[in-house]
Amino acid sequence: MLEYHTPGGPHMGSLLLRIVILKVLVLEMTFWLCTMVLKETLLRHGFTFESETDTEVIPKLAKFIFDKANEEGDQSVTFSQVVLEVIRHLEGAYALTFKSRHYPNELIACKRGSPLLLGVKDLEQKASSGSSFSDAKFPSSNGQPKELFLSSDANALVEHTKKVLVIEDGEVVHIKDGGVTIYKFDKGKNGGTLSRPASVQRALSILEMEVEQINKGKYEHYMQKEIHEQPESLTTTMRGRLIRAGSCKPKTVLLGGLKDHLKTIRRSRRIVFVGCGTSYNAALAARSIVEELSGIPVTMEIASDLVDRQGPIYREDTAVFVSQSGETADTLLALEYALENGALCVGITNTVGSAIARLTHCGVHINAGCEIGVASTKAYTSQIVVMAMLALAIGADTLSNQARREAIIDGLFYLPRKVKAVLKLDEEMKDLAKLLIAEQSLLVFGRGYNYASALEGALKVKEVALMHSEGILAGEMKHGPLALVDENLPIVVIATRDSCFSKQQSVIQQLHARKGRLIVMCTEGDKASVSVGGSSRVIEVPQVVDCLQPVINVVPLQLLAYHLTVLRGYNVDQPRNLAKSVTTQ
Repeated sequence: MLEYHTPGGPHMGSLLLRIVILKVLVLEMTFWLCTMVLKETLLRHGFTFESETDTEVIPKLAKFIFDKANEEGDQSVTFSQVVLEVIRHLEGAYALTFKSRHYPNELIACKRGSPLLLGVKDLEQKASSGSSFSDAKFPSSNGQPKELFLSSDANALVEHTKKVLVIEDGEVVHIKDGGVTIYKFDKGKNGGTLSRPASVQRALSILEMEVEQINKGKYEHYMQKEIHEQPESLTTTMRGRLIRAGSCKPKTVLLGGLKDHLKTIRRSRRIVFVGCGTSYNAALAARSIVEELSGIPVTMEIASDLVDRQGPIYREDTAVFVSQSGETADTLLALEYALENGALCVGITNTVGSAIARLTHCGVHINAGCEIGVASTKAYTSQIVVMAMLALAIGADTLSNQARREAIIDGLFYLPRKVKAVLKLDEEMKDLAKLLIAEQSLLVFGRGYNYASALEGALKVKEVALMHSEGILAGEMKHGPLALVDENLPIVVIATRDSCFSKQQSVIQQLHARKGRLIVMCTEGDKASVSVGGSSRVIEVPQVVDCLQPVINVVPLQLLAYHLTVLRGYNVDQPRNLAKSVTTQ
């Protein structure tokens, strides 16, 4: 497809091309049924395995294919032929790099379903967003060696280069003796072939981030930094999108990525939000306001469940796919399913050029900035804000809710300073964490807009503090969860001012009557209204318009999870068994 060689012939390549592998790209794969078949075959041929991971099958399979070719007298088998035979047997999602002592000065990378980027440093021409990889020259006129970088995450590249080529599914990058060739792998009836069309232009992308964004600065951990960056990340998310023109003109929002599709969305039979984990919780937090302002029924789908049961998706539906990385495997499968069924697909992601950003018909980048910590914090709050703006954009043609829309726009405008105010609770949440450090469980009750806050707060404690926690819809309290209540189990109740406030007061009273150990989050000035007999621990937060209150209310819970993790001695940025982007199923 694309081929470049350094001047002086192949023997110069190893001197002029230095390849830096920034991240381990051999990701744990889904082989489905073929994994066991491959492994059993290799075991019968004398291979031994040191682990139970599917990934280990890949290098063993490559060695088996190489050995068989040599046994049959084919001394000319090439590295690309070996790799082609390996990937012909693979199913599921993967991003792989192959390196072998049998093929010095060669490296092959390929992907399907998982992210893979090729970084290019010091191209001869000044790159721009419209430059193409086919215009690259190696080396430049100054004679300095060129560098290529392979990474599964743009965050690893930015300190070396901002110029990247996004590798597509089915593409194979072959680096040999200073030359770079990109092939297309076609897994057809004949087992698969590699092809290289004569002329293909590929655009280089320019990363919109700075090295400072991936440094911790004055903070001890990335999660701590990202929690405290939320006033700035929310401002960036809304920059250029909030229109507060003045008293003569209506207040509105402008989402450029959706403007050509808003009429179609307004005619939708329903809106389906699809996500996993934190992204699902963000969509849940925005569901009510989307329904209210659009007048369109909204359904929620966990991506893996939608795919598992092949839930109904229709041509008249708008499916909104929410993902911080834009590479979440289950969400991508759900997107593929929705596209096959003809739905309008909208992407909401933090990663420009990600698979979801490329494959959806339209979408909105949340612009929350680089997020390194595995447990998402600022991306979550920015996702809520983007979906609130989505609701405003869909409902902009309705006069009956104009006052409501303008109140929400005013609330969005002041939201960053309210988040900055709630971050002052940092020390208070640290003191609370000290009281909970030895606990085994935590319940979080929420209702209405703040059911999502309960789920997300519990998820954060679960993810990083490795403590059992559960977010519970307060309306379901009497349908089972009440049996857990005693004087020892800590319970957080979110009872800020909204339409569910009086119901949450009732929940507090019932929990208190059963000697519950209560921690109540309330609006500033409401302490006396929520602390029955003065026995509850109370956290007071600023009040904003009800649909934006989840952005405020989740921040103390993020801080609690962070301090619990540090005090318990766990790795706050890389929790046990978890990864930032779930690119396998």
